[in-house]
Amino acid sequence: MLAGAGRRTAFTAGFPAACSSGNVLTTSRPIERRSGLYRVLGMADWEIAQVNIGLPTTPLTEPEMGWFTGALDSVNAVADSAPGFRWRLQTEDGDATAIRAFGDDRLIVNMSVWASVEALADFAYRNPEHLAVLRRRREGFRRLGRPHQVLWWVPRGHRPSVAEAEERLDHLREHGATARAFTFREPFPAPGAVVEQARAGDPGWRYTV
Repeated sequence: MLAGAGRRTAFTAGFPAACSSGNVLTTSRPIERRSGLYRVLGMADWEIAQVNIGLPTTPLTEPEMGWFTGALDSVNAVADSAPGFRWRLQTEDGDATAIRAFGDDRLIVNMSVWASVEALADFAYRNPEHLAVLRRRREGFRRLGRPHQVLWWVPRGHRPSVAEAEERLDHLREHGATARAFTFREPFPAPGAVVEQARAGDPGWRYTV
């Protein structure tokens, strides 16, 4: 993913793995996020899935939600052409606002698959059009009081179902971040991925979002 050389460790996140040198970690642990100088290799067979849900303060048909519904088409179009984008949940209308799930018909579901956590984060937190909507979230959506977004690794080409997303979010809520279901703040590497720890002072070797 990034150039450089360093001490290599197989970061298994609870899955069996092996490497030619270094220590093999056999317990589920998140990727180091401190000044940490890490990079992740060997994720070509995996993609990152995410789902997030929102509870509007009023129905989407009300004028108060016009800032949100009016931006859907343009934001979705930007996502579709973003680097690393693979797939998003949608109906024939081009979005997922008509999909009902997570035990509450009022909830809005957003689910997508990306090439990597970095690609997803670049769009979610650095794309101007998406950021403009994200920053107004509190204007039209209620606080749920528990996690509303979850990330998990899927085999390349797999397109998760809503039922799969429900299970992963439930798992996060019950167990916290694990290799099965995690967050941007506490990411886990793909199964069998290798994490390299660089020498102190080597630039740019961090798995960060």
